[in-house]
Amino acid sequence: MSVEVLSRRRARGVRVREVRAAARLLLERTGHARSELSVALVGDREMELLHRRYLGKEGPTDVLSFPGPGGIAPGEAPLLGDVVISLDTAAREAAELGVPLAERVRALLVHGYLHLLGYDHEKSPSEARRMKAREEELLSFLRRRTAKKSRKD
Repeated sequence: MSVEVLSRRRARGVRVREVRAAARLLLERTGHARSELSVALVGDREMELLHRRYLGKEGPTDVLSFPGPGGIAPGEAPLLGDVVISLDTAAREAAELGVPLAERVRALLVHGYLHLLGYDHEKSPSEARRMKAREEELLSFLRRRTAKKSRKD
């Protein structure tokens, strides 16, 4: 299992090692422990460029997912893809929701990760419900694991 976290933007309360640990737990929980995943933490300016370039939409967004290539050479770990999170947008959303920034980043990580696994909330109302239920299950799992770890520390 390989998780690469690239932080091009810093934000108080968001630790790269915690994002990496959450991503590893997601890979394990969903049966993709041998896969590779990259996560980029960026600012709104970079996110806006990606949003325009790949989706043709103006303005920044909170999270984007870019699936990896389909074919895998024998013996290589499959690259699931990249999840890009705007810490600026995440911080605004966290403030609006009244939650810690780290919690919002975890939620965006889960959302983006599920897109890499083929979930698509824009496909249909039933698919949106299915994705939302899986998001809630995975977030609950991450909260429990985080709580266990902090009790041990």
